[in-house]
Amino acid sequence: MMRMNPRLDVSALAKSFQDNGRVHIPEFLHAEDATALYEKLRYRTDWMQVLATTNGAVELDRPTRAQLDEDQIKALNEAVYAQARSGFQYRFETARVPDSARERAANSDIICRFAEFMSTDRVRDFLRAITGSDAIEYADAQATAYAPGDFLTGHDDDVEGKFRRAAYVFGLTPVWRLEWGGLLLFHGSDGHVDCGLVPTFNTLNLFKVPQLHSVSEVTQAAAYRRYAITGWLRAEKQPD
Repeated sequence: MMRMNPRLDVSALAKSFQDNGRVHIPEFLHAEDATALYEKLRYRTDWMQVLATTNGAVELDRPTRAQLDEDQIKALNEAVYAQARSGFQYRFETARVPDSARERAANSDIICRFAEFMSTDRVRDFLRAITGSDAIEYADAQATAYAPGDFLTGHDDDVEGKFRRAAYVFGLTPVWRLEWGGLLLFHGSDGHVDCGLVPTFNTLNLFKVPQLHSVSEVTQAAAYRRYAITGWLRAEKQPD
């Protein structure tokens, strides 16, 4: 089981969330637990690339992408960027966690253990205290990996029927430079960036829903992939 840092100041974190609608929490887990998560993400091979099209979401596994020729890759890239110019678009790799408590328990994947951890009574009470939402029942989750060229355009996470009270991004990127992109950007009402967060290791970012945000494109200069586990704190009973 994962272990939360016992030295976190709940009162100070709750005040920051109340004042800003978000909070940045370094050293969220014991260091060795965060390292174990990172190592499992770095070496897994079952990632699915996800992106949006005019006909809906598309998922591509690595073997499928390896079979694409240069013309197909070029056409796919052009379609991705064409939609990003005027609408909602994203491209990154994901490994998902089921919402069902029973399915999580039967799955040995370490990201399932993290999702279970985020939904335990102790962590749930911690998250409730910070966000001020006693209605939070469980956390959903997915692992994400952003390679050069990957991005996520602006959106606010407010989806009817999902009962999302807050979103989280748990950073698992040991080394990163601001110039490499992949920043978590919060959009101000004036059209400028209200806050930009560089990918960091063992850091939990919590922010209220709805709130307009995006992830800037990872540049070709990036020496590593941007790893994180992301999800939402849901105010509904967790599926059995």
